[in-house]
Amino acid sequence: MNDFFSELISTLSMIRIRDVIDILIVAIAIYKIYILIKETRAEQLMKGVLAIFFCSILSRALNLYTIAWILKQAMTAGFVLIIVVFQPELRKMLEYIGTSNIFRKSFVDLQYEAAKKNTDEIVHALASLSRQKIGALLVFERKTGLNEVIETGTLLDAKISSELLINIFIPNTPLHDGAVIIREDIIKAASCFLPLSENQSISKELGTRHRAALGMSEKSDSLSIVVSEETGDISIAERGELQRYIDEVTLESILMKFYSAKFVNNEEETDGKNKK
Repeated sequence: MNDFFSELISTLSMIRIRDVIDILIVAIAIYKIYILIKETRAEQLMKGVLAIFFCSILSRALNLYTIAWILKQAMTAGFVLIIVVFQPELRKMLEYIGTSNIFRKSFVDLQYEAAKKNTDEIVHALASLSRQKIGALLVFERKTGLNEVIETGTLLDAKISSELLINIFIPNTPLHDGAVIIREDIIKAASCFLPLSENQSISKELGTRHRAALGMSEKSDSLSIVVSEETGDISIAERGELQRYIDEVTLESILMKFYSAKFVNNEEETDGKNKK
């Protein structure tokens, strides 16, 4: 055991900074390629090529020379096949690499773009629901986990999109009754049950959605947005308080602050872990 650790320490001491940089560049390149081919025809073919590659290594390790030779020939032909069959995908990939400005943007810029995209999708959906006087209730998770609430509804795990949000709240559809729970940029679940507020000073003209939004804000640090079915007015519940008659500009500002705060909190948590 001591010999093993001594050999391990000796090997690690030989690793240079340029070796680490080399490995990181290769890892990033592989990740970017995977993102580009994910959920395309090329993804399945790449899985097949990798399977043949590992089988080839295994056959050589077991001294199965005939199988190793056949797999080696298959690998050679496979790479030619990839170039011929997936020429359009490869062209698209090269065009993306040539025109992409991802390396010219800072991490903060990318976070801002993601926050802006999510905000635009949500505002567009709520504005549309408001104009049609379709009731809606969205709950945005902060630090307090909402897994117990998520479990009461239907799990979606879908990217935020205005079309999906609008379709969820269309009357007489399976998921329209209840709340949508959003965690960062993911719609976690729909048709979730929320605790109702027991505050007796709430206006009698407010319905169940507003009471549920207030109840959620009283029991967690979440942000809740309500669209009234009767008037189409948009309200926001936060820290046990209800703000009514929110316009689109104010709604966009509140959501951008929400996502900016999430970004700052994530950075602080990462810095804290690194310091530890």
